[in-house]
Amino acid sequence: MPAETKLLAFDTSTEALSVAVRRGDRVFSRSGPGGAQASSSLIPLIQDLLAEAGLAMAELDAIAFGRGPGSFTGLRTACSVAQGLGFGAGVPLLPVDTLHAVAEEARHRFGATRVVALLDARMDELYAAHYDFGRPAQAAEPDTEPRLLSPEQVQVPPGWVLAGNVFSAYGDRLPAAAARHEALPGAEAMLRLAPELLAAGRAVAPAQAWPVYVRDKVAQTTQERAALKAAQAP
Repeated sequence: MPAETKLLAFDTSTEALSVAVRRGDRVFSRSGPGGAQASSSLIPLIQDLLAEAGLAMAELDAIAFGRGPGSFTGLRTACSVAQGLGFGAGVPLLPVDTLHAVAEEARHRFGATRVVALLDARMDELYAAHYDFGRPAQAAEPDTEPRLLSPEQVQVPPGWVLAGNVFSAYGDRLPAAAARHEALPGAEAMLRLAPELLAAGRAVAPAQAWPVYVRDKVAQTTQERAALKAAQAP
């Protein structure tokens, strides 16, 4: 990578929108509401940050985006914007696992080195993957691939911690002994992961970048919602 690394990163996979630009040792970042609002605010935020950093899109070494898992609409928004920007500026894309960014945020903020990263998948389920930052080449590979689980299926090895956005919804159904850290897949976490991911050859052409859904079902049927409600009743 060049001496003065120039990167753009953004994530729209959760209820929060996160954008960051790195120019050398300086990082410029913004955040805002995600969900439906992300599609209208993402590009203006990117333009503002690039202007603040004094960069043109074509000067970037790569564009990192949260590829999933997460909100289907959010993942499509991030991927389509990244593809459009990459095609237009001739810049490669760096798809980043959102659970990896959650784990990196827990490592950076709380000093956690062994993290079970969790994101709310709705429909009484969550996305989970294990990341051990003490293992060689951790930036390139998780210890377990992202999976779709019920809260009761989450396993926490001794000495590992939980991190994510699931505790208000599922806290009483998760393993009680493990430490818990609130964390989201922020753009600054993606910037921290980017150098090792780029060194591992994870950058791709815009046409080769795709979301990772993990789940192939968007919503429960009326009957499924009723059955779940009945199962949870006292």
